[in-house]
Amino acid sequence: MLRDFKGAASTRVVTPLMRLQDPDYTRIVLVTLPETTPVSEAAALQEDLKRARIEPFAWVVNRSLATSGTTSPVLAARIAGEMQQVRRVASSLAQRTFVVPWRQEPPVGIQALGQLDEKPASA
Repeated sequence: MLRDFKGAASTRVVTPLMRLQDPDYTRIVLVTLPETTPVSEAAALQEDLKRARIEPFAWVVNRSLATSGTTSPVLAARIAGEMQQVRRVASSLAQRTFVVPWRQEPPVGIQALGQLDEKPASA
């Protein structure tokens, strides 16, 4: 590939990795479920990215039951566990954290995503 650029000393080669490392060009968003194993796996991925000098822009915690308003003791216990993971993400893993509530139909497309609450998670 560099053979084609001989003689063009002022040409700068931009690789895909360079684009991923440039926060003005690419924003990496990690998406996880509010459970211990998925958050731990996403945290490990983030460490791999950081070793490659790629800083994630934000984390999205998907399918949270926290705003469901349930009165079920079983689901209330699950929500307590979810909130522990949301706090873990927001306090020590992410610069920005957003929580997407559980929905019967997932938000697909620009219009559906636009209807989500735009406020970041409060941990």
